[in-house]
Amino acid sequence: MINRIKKLEWLKKTLGPGILFASTAIGVSHLVQSTRAGASYGFGLLFFIIIANLFKYPFFEFGSRFANATETSIIYGYKKLGLWVLWAYLIITLISMFFITSAVGAVTSGFLQNLFNTTEQLGIWNHIILFAICGAILSFGKYDSLDGLIKIIGFTLLISTLAAFILVLIKGPVSDTLFPIIEYNKNDILFIIALMGWMPTAVDLSSWNSLWTLERIKQTNFKPTLKQTIFEFNMGYIFSAVLSICFLTLGAYLMYGTNSTFPNSSALFASQVIKLYTESIGSWSYLIISIAGFSIMFGTCVAVLDGYARSANECIRLVQNKNDSNKTHYDIIIWVLVIGSLGIILLFGSKLKQLVDLATTISFMIAPMVALANYKLVSYPYLDKDAVPPTWLRYLAVGGIVYLISFGILFIYVRVY
Repeated sequence: MINRIKKLEWLKKTLGPGILFASTAIGVSHLVQSTRAGASYGFGLLFFIIIANLFKYPFFEFGSRFANATETSIIYGYKKLGLWVLWAYLIITLISMFFITSAVGAVTSGFLQNLFNTTEQLGIWNHIILFAICGAILSFGKYDSLDGLIKIIGFTLLISTLAAFILVLIKGPVSDTLFPIIEYNKNDILFIIALMGWMPTAVDLSSWNSLWTLERIKQTNFKPTLKQTIFEFNMGYIFSAVLSICFLTLGAYLMYGTNSTFPNSSALFASQVIKLYTESIGSWSYLIISIAGFSIMFGTCVAVLDGYARSANECIRLVQNKNDSNKTHYDIIIWVLVIGSLGIILLFGSKLKQLVDLATTISFMIAPMVALANYKLVSYPYLDKDAVPPTWLRYLAVGGIVYLISFGILFIYVRVY
C-alpha cells in the first residue's frame, strides 16, 4: 500500500495545469453555452459539442507536450516559426483578451449578485469589486494561490454537478422530444459557431497549458516525464468534456419544451441557472448551489485573468529578447485587463448573451491560425523524435484544422449572405 502511494507521488506534484484548464473551460462554455444549448435545442446540438471537444483536443495537448519536451512555452515556439507569428499571436491576444475577460466577468458578477442579492444596491460596483479581488489575488498571491483555489473549486464543482446530473436523470425530462429537427437557419448556425468557439475553450488559449505546466514544474521543483504531463492534462480535459454533456443534459431535461429562455441580465441569468440545480436537487440546496455556482465562475475569472496576463507577458518578453519575465509587467497587464474589461461591460450594459456570443465567435475565427502553428511545432525538428505525437493524434489534428477552417468559412458565408 505504501509503495503504491509512493508511486503516485508524481501525480500530486504534477497535478494542477489540467485542473486549471478544466476550470477555464467550464465557466462560460459549459455553465452558460452548454446549458443554453440544452434549453433551446434539447440534445439536438450534442453532436457539435462532441466534435468540438474531439477535434480541438490535439491543439491543447500540444501545448502541454511542447512545454514538457522543450522546457519552454509554446509561445517561444511561435517565435521560432518566425517573429511575425509571435507578433500575430500577441496582437490576437491583446484584441481578444478584453472581450473574453469581460464576458467571463459579466457572468461571474451575475452569480455574485445572485448569491449576495446586491443587484440594485451596488450596480456596476458588483463588477468592480469582483475584478479588484481577482486582480489582488493574482498580484499578491501569484500561482500558488491560483493553484490552491482552483483545486478546491474543482472538487466542489465535480460533486455538485454530478449530483444534479444524476438526480435530473432520475427525475426525467420535462419534454417527451429531446432530439428536435433543427432548421439550421442563420440564427441556428451562428449559435452553433458561438457554442463551438469556446467548447471546451478557445484554441488560442492552448498556450496557457504550456505556461501553467512550466510554472507547476518551477513551483514543485519536480520535472515529470512526458507521459505523466500528458496524463495529468488528459484528466482535466476528460473532466471538462464530460461536464459539458452534463450541463447540456441539465438544460435539456429541465428547460427544453417549457418555452423558458435565459435572460440577458447577468444576475437574472445566474438566478435561472441556480434554479435549474435547485429544481433537480431540492430547495434546501439553494445556498449550497449558489455558492458552488459562484465558485465555478470565480475560479474561471481568476484563471482567465492569469492566463491572459501570463501569455501577454511572455509575448512581450520574447519580443524584447529578454531571458526572464518581468513580474511588474505581469501586474500591469492584470490591472490594464481589469480596467479594459470593466469598460467593455459598461459599453454592453445588460446584453450578456450578445457579449458572450461575440467573445466566443472571435475565438472561433482566430483558432485555425493557432491550430496550424501548434501542429507545426510538435513535429520534428521542433521536438525530438521521441516526443513527437503518435500518428493517430497527428491525423486527428489534421481533421481538427479542416474542421476549424470549414466552420470559419461557413460563419463568413452566413454573415455575408
